[in-house]
Amino acid sequence: MKLIGSISSPYVRKVRIVLADKKLDCEFILEDVWSADSMIQKHNPLGKIPCLIVDDKESLYDSRVLTEYLDTLSPVSRLIPQSGRERAYIKCLEALCDGTNDALITVRLERQRPLEQQNPDWINRQLGKVSASLLELSHKLGEQSFFAGVNYSLADISAGCLLGYLDFRFPEIDWRGAYPNLETFYKKMMARQAFIDTIPT
Repeated sequence: MKLIGSISSPYVRKVRIVLADKKLDCEFILEDVWSADSMIQKHNPLGKIPCLIVDDKESLYDSRVLTEYLDTLSPVSRLIPQSGRERAYIKCLEALCDGTNDALITVRLERQRPLEQQNPDWINRQLGKVSASLLELSHKLGEQSFFAGVNYSLADISAGCLLGYLDFRFPEIDWRGAYPNLETFYKKMMARQAFIDTIPT
């Protein structure tokens, strides 16, 4: 397998951590989707990363599709419950974290436009989603070690990647001061080798 992605993307980081936790061999190919000579559309018509090229040359894309697929390839470190409400809960938290990253990336792209072309109302709307999501994550975690209680799961990987992306691109957002339980949780995630090895730069 080959994973096409970037080091800075929280979605790619999530998939890379799943690969590491599942102990799956995969070649990592760096790609800049904004470059004029980007080849990503050969593998994903949407031009997005991450994109997984499987052994038969077929391409799979969207990080949520990839995490679900990869979790089926090895019994090591089961990250998603197989059925029922527990499965829906973990997948919902993954969707919440991905959606929050969507909002953050939207803000970053808007801020890269000339100042007179930026839409402050649109930026504030996206940042409002971020604030609401962090509150929800803090509430869901509570005083538990992990989002599923005692079991490490895809929800923890997703939340850890979101918090890491906040540190990387939005250091002005003081999520630690607002949510000490998320800070404790993130320290625990950053002690894991897969998180250390995938710190965005």
